[in-house]
Amino acid sequence: MKKLIVLVAAALALTAPIASFAMDHGSMNMDHGSMMKEGSLAHEEVVNGVKATFKVLSMKEHMKAMDMEMPKGMKETHHIMVTFKDAKTGKAITEGDVKVKVQGPDKAEQTKDLMGMQGHFGADFDLSKKGKYGVMCKFKVKDGQVRSSKFWYTVK
Repeated sequence: MKKLIVLVAAALALTAPIASFAMDHGSMNMDHGSMMKEGSLAHEEVVNGVKATFKVLSMKEHMKAMDMEMPKGMKETHHIMVTFKDAKTGKAITEGDVKVKVQGPDKAEQTKDLMGMQGHFGADFDLSKKGKYGVMCKFKVKDGQVRSSKFWYTVK
């Protein structure tokens, strides 16, 4: 457990853009699967045979649950994650390309590629302002078809 906490803290400390591109989550022994159990269900829908389930996790609450403090200088406040399943079989879809654009209440936009993380795709975003955020996702899974999903998420 201590090793996991140290790895999570180290991963969260690497928030510089260059570091995020250089990170190889596949080689890290982090339990991202447990993160899917946390957070609030933000949106769920079936898009052309693929069930997409989105959750939003407050990094502050997640760190508090692990009895840790937020790293200084970290601007990202929330982790947006999505899981994909075949709508007919329920089988998890863990490979693909996923991009999310978030438009804040102040109309500022953030666009990121979501990284595959042990059963889900995810990335950290700055949702520090209270209000309504538009979340737009485009994803392409094994069948090569580009799908999209969008929803509103409110930060109180």
